[in-house]
Amino acid sequence: MRWASLLSLKRFGDLEKRVRKEQDESRLGFEVDYDRVIFSSAFRSLQDKTQVIPLSNTDFVHTRLTHSLEVSVVGRSLGRISGQKIISKHPELYELGHRPNDFGAIVAAAALAHDIGNPPFGHSGEKAIGDFFEHGTGKDFAKYLDEAEYQDLVSFEGNANGFRLLTGNRPGVPGGLRLSYATLGAFMKYPKESIPVKPSRHIADKKYGFFQSEIAAFEDVAHELELQERHHGKKRAYARHPLTYLVEAADDICYTIIDFEDGINLGLIPEDYALEYLIRLVKDKINTKKFNGLTLMQDRLSYLRALAISTLIGEAVNIFGTHEDEILDGTFNTGLLDRSHYQAQIDDIIKLSIDKIYRSQEVLEKEMAGYKILTDILEASSTALINTKNGNSSNYDRLMLQSLPEEFRTTEGSYYELLLNASCYVASLSDGMAVHIHNKISGKLL
Repeated sequence: MRWASLLSLKRFGDLEKRVRKEQDESRLGFEVDYDRVIFSSAFRSLQDKTQVIPLSNTDFVHTRLTHSLEVSVVGRSLGRISGQKIISKHPELYELGHRPNDFGAIVAAAALAHDIGNPPFGHSGEKAIGDFFEHGTGKDFAKYLDEAEYQDLVSFEGNANGFRLLTGNRPGVPGGLRLSYATLGAFMKYPKESIPVKPSRHIADKKYGFFQSEIAAFEDVAHELELQERHHGKKRAYARHPLTYLVEAADDICYTIIDFEDGINLGLIPEDYALEYLIRLVKDKINTKKFNGLTLMQDRLSYLRALAISTLIGEAVNIFGTHEDEILDGTFNTGLLDRSHYQAQIDDIIKLSIDKIYRSQEVLEKEMAGYKILTDILEASSTALINTKNGNSSNYDRLMLQSLPEEFRTTEGSYYELLLNASCYVASLSDGMAVHIHNKISGKLL
């Protein structure tokens, strides 16, 4: 793969090539991407979507929105620092007008959008949607679908839904947010369709990145960027855009360190125990005099968090630079931090977070409630859509259909399109709105 193609400024519907040298430096195209994401309604809904603790009553626990903002900040640093090294190594990019900040802007925009397609209630939301079609009453709809369409639903993927949100056509709004193809490429962590499932141990095969409904949009982006094809029989699969590794690293850094911090602030992880784990990660860089002068736990924690993030940014940049050739030819098969010298310390922090936070009683109880809430909404909405299409809708189905937002209400598409619409409708809900809708369909008006 070539950086000159990977940094394409093209947007959906462009009839002429966008040239980097002709860009307005005060409003670079890649920076416009960031603005379009942050002003989108899908991004705003992240303010009430779970990052760690569903329906938290505290004001300091991260939501998907605050997490995404922090990932974008870390991603911008990763992109800018890496961009300096890339342009030094590939001076022809400078001649084309590219600057280090281009890389920072692309990674920041893609990182800002990285969770935009995630359902409410964290990863349990994805599982609730998938299980409805695989084990719940939704499995009765399998007869209407081909293998790939059914796999899209039983393994419903927030990344694929994110690509749909960013690129999907709506009446009068072709191309969705019309982001640059460079940013769309960096956004796609898993540039393959849902089957075959995990055909290799390559990081790009871990999940999938687009629904069957977005094949044309995906291939348009992949061809413009000249992503390298990877062969899974007749199924579509490509190598990752190199900057995807930086987006992923930014996410890994933030959830490793900041989710851990949330657990400490919530009292799920004892302070002394937690500080010990962070100190192991940054012990060679601590200013002991400064650290010992901090009397408040929050200040000590903030100091170690900043030092840990800075350390891992430097580590990710070095790994990216060392393996750039492998990344460009599609053979680099792990995440950047999987090759880190700090992998043992990172794994220790993640393991403690899993034990003390993600599996805490509060999280488990709320995820169970969220699972039931989303399953009930999905059953009511998908049944209403299918029954209406089949001409045997009940009065309740008609009421349910009228309650759906207009963009999810149509029954004119294929069965796959209707069921995917129902799934994406559920995924679009915030935690609070899902609870509100569930109360209504359960007969609770207040």
